[in-house]
Amino acid sequence: MAERVTVRRRISRIDGAQTRPAIDTLAAEEPLEIRVGGEAVAVTMRTPGSDFELAAGFCLSEGLIQDPEQIEAIRYCAGTDPDTGQQTYNVVDIALRGGGTVAPNLRRNVYTTSSCGICGTASIDAIRTSFDDIHDPVRVSPDVLRRLPDVMLDAQRVFERTGGLHAAGRFTASGELLDLREDVGRHNAVDKLVGHAALSGRLPLTGQILLVSGRVAFEIVQKALRARIPIVAAVSAPTSLAVAAAAAADMTLVGFLRADRMNVYAGGDRIE
Repeated sequence: MAERVTVRRRISRIDGAQTRPAIDTLAAEEPLEIRVGGEAVAVTMRTPGSDFELAAGFCLSEGLIQDPEQIEAIRYCAGTDPDTGQQTYNVVDIALRGGGTVAPNLRRNVYTTSSCGICGTASIDAIRTSFDDIHDPVRVSPDVLRRLPDVMLDAQRVFERTGGLHAAGRFTASGELLDLREDVGRHNAVDKLVGHAALSGRLPLTGQILLVSGRVAFEIVQKALRARIPIVAAVSAPTSLAVAAAAAADMTLVGFLRADRMNVYAGGDRIE
């Protein structure tokens, strides 16, 4: 399957008093329906690509699947564009070992925007019931943290072409970039990272740093907690619920990570 990461469109470009036709490259955004055992559990807007990782990461971080070992196979379901008759690759099904599906009360079979994630529909108590607090002795220096945004930006190939994608990067405590995913949604980029780690047998991600290109909302902290990532950093602001959740789970949360400054909102003992 050719990944439809970008789309080219004819536009009118206005520069001062001059208007001229041009071709612009846009980040693709399409719906993805996620099924488990043939039953729909969610629909999210995403940038096509790494769809199996996205589905696995979403189901694990949302607690719909408890262990990557439960996953027997992931495949695209039949689905065609009504205008072209071609396969859309917009429906993914996860087959569980021994069959079975997700309990109806756990399904989020509703439209989810690329910018929203769960938007506070869960609570701190709920995630602490599902996941243990993080007790990770890793330490990181401020100098390492300051370098991470530039390292991630240099690796954002699609953002370089479109300017329209978020990114999530996974780093070592010494600042080495281990993995990166891009998507129109911050939470999708994180799910793709977590899903790739899960499907390749790399969970838990102890001793590592998660960097996101936008703000940190509650669902980002939840996903990091599920993957056992002790340090989450962002170039923008966290929300109040994200800070409260990180503090409650003994996670380090850094925001406004830019140039020579940063704000440490929780877990400051891990910053050397």
